[in-house]
Amino acid sequence: MSKTANDTPTPARRRKAKAAATPDTAAAEASASAGVADLAAAAAPLFVAELEARWRDLDAFNHVNNSNYLTYLEEARLQWLRHVPGPWFDETSMPVLAASSINYRQPIAWPASLHIELRCERLGNSSMTIAHRIVDADDAGRLYSDGHVVMVWMNPATGTSVALPEAIRQAATAG
Repeated sequence: MSKTANDTPTPARRRKAKAAATPDTAAAEASASAGVADLAAAAAPLFVAELEARWRDLDAFNHVNNSNYLTYLEEARLQWLRHVPGPWFDETSMPVLAASSINYRQPIAWPASLHIELRCERLGNSSMTIAHRIVDADDAGRLYSDGHVVMVWMNPATGTSVALPEAIRQAATAG
């Protein structure tokens, strides 16, 4: 007698035991989640960009669409880079976005005046991690989002990483 698909035993799946949430574990998880915001708020910003939420940034729920947060962060980084004294890019060295992380804390409603705070979280040989916070311009306690991005300087012709420009290193450690 031949076996059919229904006759073939399937392996049992094991599930990891989930620890019961206690007040201590719930508090620790909340603390860890808030940790990014607290760490970023502690250090003085490298730069604070001032932006306005635009009508066109809204989604069907009448708040800023999540994809526009990346645009706000890009604009803030470009504003900061324009203020960096000295060369930070040329034909052999340009920054690229290697990673981004955003924690959406609360929606941004229109109209809104925003401050995008940038802080140096880490400097590497060819990369820089920039912590960011988007807060209300009139109430810095109103946190819309936080997180970080990793910028890597690369040679556009070869696609390989290059040393972080000295102007970036100095601007990131000044203050």
